[in-house]
Amino acid sequence: MPDATCYAQVTVTLPLSGPYTYLVPDHLRPHAAVGSRVLVPFGRRTVTGYITAFAPPSKKIRVKKIIDTLDPCPLFTPGMVPLFQWIADYYIAPMGDVIKTALPGGLNVVDRQVVSLTTSGTRAAADPACPETEKELLDILGNTPVPLKQLLDSEPPIPRSLIKVLENKGWVTVTRELSTARARAKMETVAEAASGPLPKKGVTEKRQLLLDFLRVHGPTARADLNRKLPSAKSTLGPMVEMGLIHLSEDRVERSPLGEEIVPDTPPSLTDEQQQVVSTVSAQLSSGYATFLLKGVTGSGKTEVYMRLVEDALAAGKTAVVLVPEIALIAQTDRRFKARFGDRIAVLHSGLSDGERYDQWVKIAEKRVSVVIGARSAIFAPLTDIGLIVVDEEHDGSYKQESGLRYNARDLAAVRARMEGAVVLLGSATPSIQSAWNARTGKFKEVLLTKRVNQKPMPEIEVVDLKKYKDLPGIHTFLTPRLVEAMTQTLDRDEQVLLFLNRRGFSGAPICAHCGEPLKCRHCDVSMTFHKGVNAFRCHICGYFEPAKTHCRICNGHKIKLLGSGTEKVEEAVKDIFPHKNVARMDQDTTARRGSLLKILKGVREKQVDIVVGTQMIAKGHDFPDITLVGVICADTALNLPDFRAGERTFQLLAQVAGRAGRGDKPGRVILQTYVPDHFTIGCAVDHDADAFYTQETSFRRALAYPPFTRIILVRIADKNSGRCRTAAQKLSGLLWERRPDQGIAIMGPAEAPLTRAMNRYRWQILLKGESPSAMKKMITDALAAFRKEGGFSGVSISIDVDPYALG
Repeated sequence: MPDATCYAQVTVTLPLSGPYTYLVPDHLRPHAAVGSRVLVPFGRRTVTGYITAFAPPSKKIRVKKIIDTLDPCPLFTPGMVPLFQWIADYYIAPMGDVIKTALPGGLNVVDRQVVSLTTSGTRAAADPACPETEKELLDILGNTPVPLKQLLDSEPPIPRSLIKVLENKGWVTVTRELSTARARAKMETVAEAASGPLPKKGVTEKRQLLLDFLRVHGPTARADLNRKLPSAKSTLGPMVEMGLIHLSEDRVERSPLGEEIVPDTPPSLTDEQQQVVSTVSAQLSSGYATFLLKGVTGSGKTEVYMRLVEDALAAGKTAVVLVPEIALIAQTDRRFKARFGDRIAVLHSGLSDGERYDQWVKIAEKRVSVVIGARSAIFAPLTDIGLIVVDEEHDGSYKQESGLRYNARDLAAVRARMEGAVVLLGSATPSIQSAWNARTGKFKEVLLTKRVNQKPMPEIEVVDLKKYKDLPGIHTFLTPRLVEAMTQTLDRDEQVLLFLNRRGFSGAPICAHCGEPLKCRHCDVSMTFHKGVNAFRCHICGYFEPAKTHCRICNGHKIKLLGSGTEKVEEAVKDIFPHKNVARMDQDTTARRGSLLKILKGVREKQVDIVVGTQMIAKGHDFPDITLVGVICADTALNLPDFRAGERTFQLLAQVAGRAGRGDKPGRVILQTYVPDHFTIGCAVDHDADAFYTQETSFRRALAYPPFTRIILVRIADKNSGRCRTAAQKLSGLLWERRPDQGIAIMGPAEAPLTRAMNRYRWQILLKGESPSAMKKMITDALAAFRKEGGFSGVSISIDVDPYALG
């Protein structure tokens, strides 16, 4: 921290504009720096904040002091502050929310109000004359304090007035307590032998044994000492009191990188790979540029990434590699670890809070040079970034769909521009937006047109599902043609991959008596039957009902299980091929820690003959013995009410088809569809991304959709349907009042395609135009007027700039 000032600008992790000025006490000045996490008083509360600058207050005001600093080093670099500010401005979000999203979860320390039972309250609860409503609350409290917010948000909610009544009676107290951050450094006690002569008395044989052990092995963790030398449990304490052993606390790193990997030998590059590496590497010394690497599946894009990371490190720079799915990180970090050893760190939501914190601190302390992760890794606190790679750049997983709705692919370009780094966006099926940027010269395009070792692209055979709709049972989705191809493949001792982007057993359960779908109680969506847990589940809110449920319309007890998911496909495949090993890879089977790696290892080592899965098996995996890919139904996303439905379908089909024939044996694909003549299906069959791009952009241009315009989606939600509609109409009116004469279209308000989710009704307004800044000003001004008028305190409004999905 600069010596010239003792004032810090602190952004608190609350949805407020900020920053706020605090005085840095003298004893904290050595530990305060931009990026430091601090504890500060805020009103009557104590909250977490982050120092973003040092400057005195703009006017003479009473300034409070920072209470404490919370980390051994700053959690982000000064160079990231402009990035956070850009994100806050672009996505219309408070700076505190941006920092909270960027940093590992579980860091924030806050105080909260808790309600506790007093001695008088305990006596009152036992009194038969105690009113029933008051007794219910007293029984809830019992012997454990309960957060006030938990009581107010319970179902049914407990009125604040009732809590106040009991507080006035002296039966309960409402106090504030400081919560503990979930993510913090893990410490261990380390024992070390003291130097100097031994005393003449008090050193028994066991104590001498412990002392000799420490002198031979050096400082040893207490837990390890107890495990290797059982007598240490009873002898360590007395020897510490005698001054013969010193105890200290050391930080322990929780590593998610798994077992050691044998270093690899880089393969020879093809001519195309070498050309791409040379072109992009030459830019590393020249500053910012964005390259779009369009490479067919199996063309060796990952090897290109590793060579470019190597070049960046050789130039004294660091690198970030983003992959879209956590499922891919296991494979990617394995390959990078084999090449770069302990110079890598990983960041993704599959890590525990502690593991992610340790990885983050390791990056902040500059102990690694390469960060691999999902979308949140774009915020890694690296310095001197030379290269940012975004693999499968088209993937929708890079878009955060809750909270701060950022797109990591777009932020990669923004951060690279600020850092003077190179961005490489890689994909076999680039997004329409990125392809348009390449066509218009905003991005530089580099190509990999051939698979490594000249392997051919798999042949794709289209099967019209309409011809099989009258077949019995499972043959409507496992058609005779697909079963025949599977049999031939398995007879050759090769592997099969079956793809269906729908998990569960049945996605369309209906009442056999009245025909009504079985819907979630909290969302306007059909439940999905999961046979493994014998229950119906909602994939929106997680609500479940037992298999023996009834229709809420006619009270009928017979539910027909229509529709199919990966669970049903897995069961059918096991019936047809009872002697083959079948694995299912979807969100249900990979939720448990380590389960994903176990499945991938089984496929890689040919312990699995047939793998059934959702989109997590479609991207990036390299299984050389999979020679047949069966697409159970190619149309699951094609008819969704979204202008990107065709683009997503084409990309997914091209990606899953690319899993076939990546080894020495040729591959083929059986693609089942109800619409074999759709242009999206035709382009996927022909592996023709250019043809799809040409036709899709003509539709987008005619309808004024991106990339020819920009979109901002405003969603209004409330528990009360009437109030939600009224609020949406009110906000729409305020937007119309602020709309320029031309250039911006306002669509809506209208009910969202998913009208109710998690007991909240949803309406939305869509803004389309060529000037994002003009649209954002409209929204900011309209929201300020909306909040000023009041009357909609329960209504939540979320803003999605450049939305990926419109539902």
